[in-house]
Amino acid sequence: MKNISRRGLIAGASALPLVAINARGANAAGFRYKFATNLPPAHPLNTSNAAAIARIKAATNGALDITLFPSSQLGTDPVMLNQVRSGAIQFFTLSPLILSTLVPMAAINGVGFAFGSEAQAFAAMDGKLGALVRGAINKAGLVVFDKIYDNGFRQITTSTHPIQTPDDLADLRIRVPPASLWTSMFTDFGASPTTVSFNEVYTALQTHLVDAQENPLAIISTAKLYEVQKYCSMTNHMWDGFWLLANPAAFNALPADIQEIAKREFARAALEQRVEVAKLTSGLQASLKGHGLVFNNTTPAPFRAKLASAGFYATWKAKFGDAAWSTLEDYTGTLA
Repeated sequence: MKNISRRGLIAGASALPLVAINARGANAAGFRYKFATNLPPAHPLNTSNAAAIARIKAATNGALDITLFPSSQLGTDPVMLNQVRSGAIQFFTLSPLILSTLVPMAAINGVGFAFGSEAQAFAAMDGKLGALVRGAINKAGLVVFDKIYDNGFRQITTSTHPIQTPDDLADLRIRVPPASLWTSMFTDFGASPTTVSFNEVYTALQTHLVDAQENPLAIISTAKLYEVQKYCSMTNHMWDGFWLLANPAAFNALPADIQEIAKREFARAALEQRVEVAKLTSGLQASLKGHGLVFNNTTPAPFRAKLASAGFYATWKAKFGDAAWSTLEDYTGTLA
């Protein structure tokens, strides 16, 4: 696809037809598209998609040539979300909770202490709950692929003290991504959540702008957050993933056979990425201990009770609606 100025593409919906026009008039490569992520190159999200991109290029005889841009090279998550909407980026992986700034329903998988296992989370997201969320994403004007990638259960790291009970979160300056469900949950715990873009988290911890953050072990490892944190508390407070999003004009500009190849290979990449994340996570606690992190385990019951007494579950049930909440509880059991 011919290069298009960022200014022209970020102008808004009027830019969408331009994506398709330029894609159809592209050079010998056919369609040259950008794929953006916010994670380091070594994370399985990027390695699995790099392999998928290579397979797509081979299967289409070079007609679809995708370049991967990891590590927030093309901007912060909100900036890249705007770019995939405008067409400046054609493919983008994003946490459902950050996507919820555009599609509120997308955050439902992140309800605190909802899922008890990866298997339970994938059953929901590959099943009725995921279908509900994808429908909402489509209505917001984005293409979303069927299989969600794994980000895993999120754990809390701190430089000050371990988190063993909900009381240990009181007044803790903790970094959270830019999404209201995160802010809501940690506020209800009595913490002081601060929004920081992921590419600035290391520096924020290093300079003590914040004293804590929360992420899955795979991200704690690949982003080397152990260099600026001392404790890692295994709270499993939230399961998170990544939806693969595409600009609709760019995706619809692809011939039907190329669309099917892309769907097939990215679905394969998501399933392979889940396996790789599981493998990586299984050995990470020992590895991170070797880097100096001090681990402790927690029990979910008191954390869930704290959220219930603060009105967290009632608030988010009202926001998502009875039907969506009932679909979530079909997989998790009653949340209170």
